[in-house]
Amino acid sequence: MTDERHVFLLQRAQPAMVGLIDGSLSTRAPIFAIVLHTHKPFDAFIAGVATAIGAGISMAFSEGLSDTGHETGRGSPVVRGAITGGGTFIGGILHTLPFLITHYHTALVAAVVVVGFELVTLAYLRYRFFETSFLRSFVTVTVGGVAIAIVSAAVGSA
Repeated sequence: MTDERHVFLLQRAQPAMVGLIDGSLSTRAPIFAIVLHTHKPFDAFIAGVATAIGAGISMAFSEGLSDTGHETGRGSPVVRGAITGGGTFIGGILHTLPFLITHYHTALVAAVVVVGFELVTLAYLRYRFFETSFLRSFVTVTVGGVAIAIVSAAVGSA
């Protein structure tokens, strides 16, 4: 691996993956719990927007404050924080957008399709940039997604 590729992976790709994975997985629970509980897609949309923004800010600060980048070679904490926060927001907002659809079942199906797209994309990015098996990556992120779906359904159905 070249030094340039190593720096790219460490300072750009890894913070982006952390953000995308966190945004895609962690924001799912409140959004789906709200829509399953209320059957009101717009309520889930509002919860999703707030969650995506809040998670993005939280992850930006977490990554930016995790180290100075000097000792680890991870680069500027501001840049890493911005990349991670932006990735988290994108990961969280994608499965939120279908809840702009006013019909409950249509919005829910559209959101599930988007979640499937997210899982495939995350697996592909891990395969592409980190030379992991696509299938292993897909199974790994899907296990996390299924665990979150179970929690969302349990809380939302309460």
